[in-house]
Amino acid sequence: MRAAVTGGGPGGLYAAALLARRGHEVTLWERNAPHDTFGFGVVLSDETLGGIENADPEVYAALSAEFVRWDDIDVVHRGRLLTSGGHGFAALGRRRLLEVLHERCAGLGVDLRPRREAPGPAALAASYDLVVAADGVHSATREALAGHFRPTVTTGRCRYIWLAADFAFDAFRFEIAETEHGVMQLHAYPYSADSSTVIVEMREEVWRAAGFDLCDEAESAHRCAKVFGEALRGRALRGNRSAWTAFRTVVNERWSHGNTVLIGDAAHTAHFSIGSGTKLAVEDALALADAVTAAPDVPTALAAYEEARRPAVASTQRAAAASMRWFEEIAGYTGQPARQFAFNLLTRSRRVTHDNLRLRDPRFTRTVERDFGCPDEATPPMFTPYRLRGLTLRNRVVVSPMDMYSATDGVPGDFHLVHLGARALGGAGLVMTEMVCVSAEGRITPGCAGLYTDGQAAAWTRIADFVHASAPGTALGVQLGHSGRKGSTKVMWEGIDEPLPEGNWPVVAASPLPYRAGVNQTPHALTRPGLDLIRDQFTEAAARAAACGFDLLELHCAHGYLLSGFLSPLTNHRTDAYGGTLEGRLRFPLEVFDAVRAVWPEDRPMTVRISATDWAEGGTSGEDSVTIAAAFAAHGADAIDVSTGQVVPDERPEYGRSYQTPYADRIRNALGVPVIAVGAISSWDDVNSLLLAGRADLCALARPHLYDPHWTLHAAADQGYEGPAAPWPPPYRAGSRKPPTGKG
Repeated sequence: MRAAVTGGGPGGLYAAALLARRGHEVTLWERNAPHDTFGFGVVLSDETLGGIENADPEVYAALSAEFVRWDDIDVVHRGRLLTSGGHGFAALGRRRLLEVLHERCAGLGVDLRPRREAPGPAALAASYDLVVAADGVHSATREALAGHFRPTVTTGRCRYIWLAADFAFDAFRFEIAETEHGVMQLHAYPYSADSSTVIVEMREEVWRAAGFDLCDEAESAHRCAKVFGEALRGRALRGNRSAWTAFRTVVNERWSHGNTVLIGDAAHTAHFSIGSGTKLAVEDALALADAVTAAPDVPTALAAYEEARRPAVASTQRAAAASMRWFEEIAGYTGQPARQFAFNLLTRSRRVTHDNLRLRDPRFTRTVERDFGCPDEATPPMFTPYRLRGLTLRNRVVVSPMDMYSATDGVPGDFHLVHLGARALGGAGLVMTEMVCVSAEGRITPGCAGLYTDGQAAAWTRIADFVHASAPGTALGVQLGHSGRKGSTKVMWEGIDEPLPEGNWPVVAASPLPYRAGVNQTPHALTRPGLDLIRDQFTEAAARAAACGFDLLELHCAHGYLLSGFLSPLTNHRTDAYGGTLEGRLRFPLEVFDAVRAVWPEDRPMTVRISATDWAEGGTSGEDSVTIAAAFAAHGADAIDVSTGQVVPDERPEYGRSYQTPYADRIRNALGVPVIAVGAISSWDDVNSLLLAGRADLCALARPHLYDPHWTLHAAADQGYEGPAAPWPPPYRAGSRKPPTGKG
């Protein structure tokens, strides 16, 4: 097979070598000279090196002889150095990596064509059996075929520059400098016995305020060396065609078209803070060579390559995005205690977790746990108590509100008793009801529970009594809400958000905008009498909830329901005092909050659930969510339950593990307000990590508690915890140890 490769970076060279080693005729074009390169050092993981060793032992041997290896990460926070060990890195100079790969390609007969522009994608596709586009983040191939690859390029909010120091750091070093212009951060690591890569990064506005936008390479290097003089021991920094840039995250809907395929940065990028660019490119080359060898033809090979690589790349990009956002928001973390800051930094991408760090460096992790308040090594962070007003929760786990759509005329029945009772027996510190509607017209579906009649109140009292008697120490919370424009619909499993075939009731909202035009009802825009009526319905429901014995009340201001509909500019188009600016859009939700707080017992806490982003252009933003949270906190909210989305049907959520927690994190660290994190938190390790890092005070889990009502007790058993924060009910104690299983 005749193969063309465009781009002479590590990914392109290695793909060329692997294809040539397997008997193919390969030509590679590179516009620059053979040893021209930007940057200085590259980091590769043991996993990547293992793949190289298996695919090409000769390349592996040459690289192994060059690697600098180290285990430690140093974090410097306000002059204090903290070290965490056991991480395991390997790096070498980028120039040396290219030399090794050039030599290997030449030895295998690759036709190397440096200093020459490659023919256009169409010409290459017509002349070769396979075209490998490894032409980088600014890929000409990708741009020429954008209609097929459908790229999305997102620019980050920081500026950074690659520099080098002529000495070797002892460890991977992260350091912050709190300057008069704002926070600047240093990322540095050794790549040879006498050289280190140094990356300096800061927010765009800090970069401009500091005047770096007016500096050339030499001046930038000089000024960065002054800012981080102590870390550099007074030594200079140097550049290598170095320029300030903003990171561009590249995502493509497709990686191949015909016989042309993208690899490396042409296909996808991941922020440098998790050291993955070269790693991903090399792994792409490995996967592509394997696919070409195994498949009967090129289209099959390219489909197999993409299928094999997409999950790993998507995972890496999610981790890199989390890491990039963390550094973009680093100014919000500098006030944390030093060890918590270091732990937060180490776990920022969610790839390193509390449990993982306990294995890597138990001593460091134990000091972080002790600072957090864990009384001993046997008590994980999730099993420490937390106080909200007069309520002390025995642990940090919350059963998140989940609509069951199983009530009759708003009355919770035996199903609710068993459902909530089972989760209360399962060990969580706080069990929340589903959204309990404040009126019949405020229901989402005919199956929604309510608290607007004495009969409903009696049924809820029965459930609260059971929880308090049979699961002592478990708190029971009620979430009150009104469906707004999302009401009068089918139960979820019959057609979520679809209108009822018959028996619909009129719906109301901030503005006369249907949830889905032509599908859902157009709501009636509330006037003063309607606003007063709904406010009173909330207070009446809250008074009933207090009499039922609920320990905590949450006001539902999220997910596009009535109060959420007032908050979002996408759903509130009012021109009166209840619309317009965010202050105006907050007015009615705050009036309802104040009215409920006035009748809710003083010693019992009250929380608010918000959608911190609408995941839609022009909607509520992360910045808005901080303002919204601050307003509710100023009116007496004891904690903010931070969810996202479900406000408009054309939302585009960025799903992933713990994907909503950055919004909770931001609110907590910007305002110092307690937060409940929620959203794809599925493991006890995630819970412990979020708590220790200071990203949340409580963690709410929904689906894990549907899968396992005793999730909290099983989390305790898995961690060997047998303390008072997760007591097994006496009838269940015989099952407190995981049963033995047969051999696999």
